[in-house]
Amino acid sequence: MPIHRHGPPSSASPDGRPRHPLVARVARAALFAALLVVCAAVAAPPPASSPAAPAAAPPVIVIPVNGAIGPASADFIVRSIERAAHDHAPLAILQLDTPGGLDTSMRQIIKAILGSPVPVAAFVAPGGARAASAGTYIVYASHVAAMAPGTNLGAASPVQFGIGGGTPGTPGTPGTPGTPGTPGTPGTPGTPGTPGTPGTPGTPRPSPAGTSGAGGASGASSTPVALPNDTQSTEIRKATQDAAAYIRGLAQLRGRNAEWAERAVREAVSLSANEARAQHVVDLIAQDPADLARQLDGRTVTTSAGTLHLATAHAPLVVLAPDWRSRFLSIIADPNVALILLTIGIYGLFFEFANPGFVLPGLAGTICLLVGLFAMQLLPVSYAGLGLVLLGLGCLVAEAFLPTFGVLGFGGIVSFTIGALMLIDTDVPGYGIPWPVIASLALGGALFVAVVSSVALRARRRPVVTGAEAMLGSIGEVLDDGLHPDQPMGASGIAPSAAGWARVHGERWRVASSVPLAAGCRVRVTGRQGLTLTVTPLYDVPGQAQPQGEPS
Repeated sequence: MPIHRHGPPSSASPDGRPRHPLVARVARAALFAALLVVCAAVAAPPPASSPAAPAAAPPVIVIPVNGAIGPASADFIVRSIERAAHDHAPLAILQLDTPGGLDTSMRQIIKAILGSPVPVAAFVAPGGARAASAGTYIVYASHVAAMAPGTNLGAASPVQFGIGGGTPGTPGTPGTPGTPGTPGTPGTPGTPGTPGTPGTPGTPRPSPAGTSGAGGASGASSTPVALPNDTQSTEIRKATQDAAAYIRGLAQLRGRNAEWAERAVREAVSLSANEARAQHVVDLIAQDPADLARQLDGRTVTTSAGTLHLATAHAPLVVLAPDWRSRFLSIIADPNVALILLTIGIYGLFFEFANPGFVLPGLAGTICLLVGLFAMQLLPVSYAGLGLVLLGLGCLVAEAFLPTFGVLGFGGIVSFTIGALMLIDTDVPGYGIPWPVIASLALGGALFVAVVSSVALRARRRPVVTGAEAMLGSIGEVLDDGLHPDQPMGASGIAPSAAGWARVHGERWRVASSVPLAAGCRVRVTGRQGLTLTVTPLYDVPGQAQPQGEPS
């Protein structure tokens, strides 16, 4: 009976050429039509805008900044100001809530504000916010300064050099020069380190607590306050004078209260919002960015592009959020994260060198080490502290390769701890490494040293399993005809040595013994000379019979 096989129809035409189904042809035709429509849409000229339709007003850019001023926030602010200039924004509002920050990052922001063609309004907000230290400089540098109710600014002393209240023998806030009084009576000394400043003659005045300035001593009956060493005193004066001149120049540029600005640097004073408005430190008080934009409508502001007339009453507000780059920089620029990355990087490279071929520890360690070093160059790092940290990590790694039994490891932990304490060379809030982080990393290093040392001690107690020393103490068995004397009895009566073959560790060895031994006798290896082992009987051997035959 014939069997009919049913299968898919042939896709080839009678002449052998492939035949495409109808669905594929329709799909190709639709794709071709879509491409034609797209090309026509691209080539068509844009429709002419109706002259009666009003153009959309460019938005006001709001740049929120919360936390300490650092490399990440500086990068975010600079790029946001550049975007505002690119979008032709009528105003950029820099909403501040900061305890201060790094001097280099602050100056980077101020340079961007001074060179911006878009007016920048520094707005200390929301209620309860502050613009302390570096924030005060940024407020003074902005084209418009505003504050929300319940905010404050000031305390602009360069704290990384320890400016502030002093103790006897250390200078604090410099005082004001004395005023002339009744001549003839020796006066009080003037500002320390400021030559030529006359003291206050006449009745002596008590010095304020923690300061050493005018009126700090009385007449001839007092001794001048001792200055610290010249290097420290010079650093303090340089930092104070530089900061005071910098903020005074910004105040003169914007027409604000320069006298109070200098007091904020020298005396670390602060103001509330209403006091700042009354003393012409800020221009106005607003509830929120929208209220600030309405109040600034119609004002005239001078920027690097010239004099501009603000029209912000009906402009929409666009709040910029930090992108992935700013968030990444803010994470790695944290001193705690940078120190942890350095530690992980060193340990990762150690595990890769100890176990070549794993790849993952070496790759992860290299990435962490490079990112940690990049973060360190963004921060005010003490190179002595960084050197001690790297030295400590190097000692911890060397402990695994050198038989020091914890000496290098203990020294590495001490070096790492001291270096971590010295690592960040500033007292700016938010840029210190807390004790718990240092203690955790040091404890991890101590645990690492303990594990490595215990492994090394256990390995030291184990018997040798390779080399000539591994043969000592091994048990073997005499082969063939046993061990026979290989030299005649000497005149001195010393027994001749017996030689033969034995199996030790599964191998056939030439052995020598002080007494003859029979085949099958178990022996213990006591020494090795070249390819000959010295053995002794494993058990006591009874008195041997006199060897048969006489030597010829």
